[in-house]
Amino acid sequence: MCLIVVGWHAHPDYPLVVAANRDEFLARPAVPAHWWTDAPELLAGRDLEAGGTWMGLSRGGRFAALTNYRDPTRHRPGAPSRGTLVRDCLTGTDDAEQRLRLVAEVSAQYAAFNLLVSDGRLLGIHESTTGSVRLLEPGVYGLSNHVLDTPWPKVELARERFTAALARLPDADAFLGLLRDDEPAPDHHLPETGVSADWERWLSPAFIRAPGYGTRCSTLILQDRDGKVTFREWTWNERGEFASEVTHRFNTAVSG
Repeated sequence: MCLIVVGWHAHPDYPLVVAANRDEFLARPAVPAHWWTDAPELLAGRDLEAGGTWMGLSRGGRFAALTNYRDPTRHRPGAPSRGTLVRDCLTGTDDAEQRLRLVAEVSAQYAAFNLLVSDGRLLGIHESTTGSVRLLEPGVYGLSNHVLDTPWPKVELARERFTAALARLPDADAFLGLLRDDEPAPDHHLPETGVSADWERWLSPAFIRAPGYGTRCSTLILQDRDGKVTFREWTWNERGEFASEVTHRFNTAVSG
């Protein structure tokens, strides 16, 4: 994923709300969210190149999602796929903090990343660039290709619009609107992450259209206080146009 906004116990009726965009090279094959045949408890999209995933849920109420950290100097050719970390978090049985500490012990083997994990009771994050593991208090959090809540324009705007959308639940249309925002940030607000000025512009909105790269899918997760989950995912084609949609509904053992 390249933009994740999480509402953790930020709404009285929905303890977990997630709105996220996955940005990836257009040529990299993937399939939309589905229940995996080789891990039947896991609901997630799948990267067909390395076999892992970028975000998913388990029937038991676990949640995990990962973003890359944008810094060309940290590129690690031949490093293992970070998507396997998400899969292992979802299929594990330990609590969120224990899992994140296990990941932190090996994270130097991977290209830089941020990993959000919830066991249904706790939500935490590991940032491989800082080495930190921390549990998150109730609130709204934004994560892109830097550390949590870095004040990039798209992160700040997405958090603001997400907070407004929470107040409109169960009407969820506003969440898709914030994920489809393709307005680039003004040049004087662009971050400097080591890529060219053109790429900083292309990567600055929530919804990305760039040469050979872009937002491949958008996801909305709603878990209510009774443990009922709605997982909606929209897939976009190489022009950023609607291609398909899937919706999964199920009950977890977790309640708010």
